[in-house]
Parts: sequence; structure tokens; C-alpha cells
Amino acid sequence: MSIFSFLGRPVRRRSFLRVAGATAASSALVLAGCDDDDPEPVAPATGTNTLTFSANNVGLINYIYLLEQLEAAFYQVVVAAFPADFTPDDRAVFIDLRDHEVIHREALKFALGASAYDANLATPLEFDFSSFALTTRAGVLAAARTLEDVGVAAYAGAGKLFNTTTEATGEGYLRLAAKLASVEARHAAVVRELATPGSFAGSDVVAAGLNAALSPVQVLEAVGKYVKNVTLVGTNLPKQ
Repeated sequence: MSIFSFLGRPVRRRSFLRVAGATAASSALVLAGCDDDDPEPVAPATGTNTLTFSANNVGLINYIYLLEQLEAAFYQVVVAAFPADFTPDDRAVFIDLRDHEVIHREALKFALGASAYDANLATPLEFDFSSFALTTRAGVLAAARTLEDVGVAAYAGAGKLFNTTTEATGEGYLRLAAKLASVEARHAAVVRELATPGSFAGSDVVAAGLNAALSPVQVLEAVGKYVKNVTLVGTNLPKQ
């Protein structure tokens, strides 16, 4: 198994994930629970077939919440039925990835409280990963890479959009997003390393990654096909 260097010591890939994930996730929960001002209960408007995110910090964090729900659902599908050619190490890493995404999802849900877009939905959103080939190791890694790369680009594009001047939730939400973003970047690196050893910091990643930021509209367009029977609308979300 490949070795990563973390805090000056060699750390196996799974340990690297556990340390990074636990640290960022616990910090996220603290940040979410210590905001002096609770978010106003203004969830995104939802219609029968439309989910529209609101034009403020609550809308942005709901948008990120949806992405974490998507990733948690994906990893749960993989863990529930591992491909036959997955190694024991693969399985261990993907269980950790699933656990991280569940923690991220729940941290965001806690931070949003009554402002979560799905707080009053009778039926949760359903996700559809049938477009991915999840019966082989190569197919699962390709799917994970797709979702993780979009997720990292989503965080990179969203950070600058939080209003820390006139909205009380701005600073807390920005810090929360930054904590989670650091773990998502590690997820993307680990998935790439599993697929091709040594590629986690390849020239394509480093060169493109410095500017790999997507707007909420671009991200929602990319992931919309994985959400069943609902159109995601991000045109109201803050823009730079």
C-alpha cells in the first residue's frame, strides 16, 4: 500500500484518511454549533419537480449540503455491494470515505437546522447512480473520481461567494466549508492514487487544480443527472 506523509510521519492511506477526516469533521461540528446567530429558517423554495436555492449564505450552505448528501449516498451504494475485484484495502478506504461523507452531511444538516432545504420535505431526495459502472473496481474508481473532482471544484468556487459582511452566518459558514473542503481534496487525491499510484499529485491535477473552481450553476448542471425527478436551480445563488 502506498505511504503518505502526514505531520512528518509516514501514514498509511487509510490512516491518513481517518486522521484528516476526524480532525476536519470534528472541527466542523464545533464551528457549526458555536455560531452566535442561528440561521433564519429560510429554506430554498421547492416545487413538485424543482429545488431552487436561495440567494444568500443559507442557499450556499444548502447547496453544499446537497453535494455532501450525494457523495454520502454514492459511497453507501458502493459499500453495500463492493465490486468483486475490490481488494481488502480498497474496501477499507471506501468505508472510511463513506463515513467521512456521512459526517460531513450530518455536520451541515446540524449547522442549517430548520433552514435545511429538506427540513420539511415529506420524502427525501433520491439519487440515481445507474449511469456509472459500479460492478468493477475501475468503474467505481472512475465514478468516485468524477464526483470528488466536481466536489472539490464546487468548494473552490463557493468559498468566495459567502457574504461575511452583512450576513451574520457568513464567517461561520465559510469556516465550516473550508474545513470540509480540505478533506474533500484529500478524498480526491486518495481516489486518484488508488486508480493510478503516484497520480494524486500528477501534473494534470496540480496544473489544473490551482484554478479548478466551478460556479454553483456549473456544478448543479453536472450533478443534476444523479438526482431523481428533480431539477436543481442555482441561478439565484450568490455570484462573484
